[in-house]
Amino acid sequence: MYAVFKRELFSFLNSLMAYITIGVFLLACALLLWFFPDTSILDYGYAELGSFFSLVPFLFMFLVPAITIRSFAEERKEGTYVLLATSPLTDLQIIVAKYLACVVLLLFALIPTAVYYYSIYQLGLPKGNIDSGAVIGSYLGLFLLGNAFTAIGIFASSITKNQVIAFAVAVFLCFFSFSGFDSASKLFEFQFLEGLLVNLGINEHYQSISRGVLDTRDLVYFITFVALFFGLSKLAIGGRKW
Repeated sequence: MYAVFKRELFSFLNSLMAYITIGVFLLACALLLWFFPDTSILDYGYAELGSFFSLVPFLFMFLVPAITIRSFAEERKEGTYVLLATSPLTDLQIIVAKYLACVVLLLFALIPTAVYYYSIYQLGLPKGNIDSGAVIGSYLGLFLLGNAFTAIGIFASSITKNQVIAFAVAVFLCFFSFSGFDSASKLFEFQFLEGLLVNLGINEHYQSISRGVLDTRDLVYFITFVALFFGLSKLAIGGRKW
């Protein structure tokens, strides 16, 4: 399993596309956070990163699928998946190894954004006038959100060998799981159904963690969400092998 993880991670790091994807993500974050007037912190006038953590989930909808689409789709296209399928590893072990490699790459994309926290910390009046607890909670929420999107991307890559189709499916599923349930909840007048649909969406749990409060219900939700898509990916791979 470690061999698959290492092979997957280094194949990403040796690919120019990975650096381009992460570079575009960081550039988009910088432009939205510092230069565009509607979202600029400098124009907002408050020492906080709320706008950053509100925008990044939508950037993740494109970044994470771009990272994960090659996991199984490229293997099938190039015919190298046969080597994995005939290895002593189970389907679930292969999925987990590829998933962890994508999560590590996602961390590489998130770590440079810590400079934004340092910048706001220095620019605040007085110096250090920023809610560090909320920032830590928001980063934890982003990490869990990235984990959920990665599981979706792995599943999308497992159902097709066409990377364009895998990317489109992953983007749609990421968007729907984040915002779709909130929108659907507004269609019902019954409070029970509205609350149920809201709790099924990722956004509700992401916002809860971003407030700096770590609730076990939110952790259980994200773990269950990832496990669900692990199971769907296993079914997709098993069906194709059959």
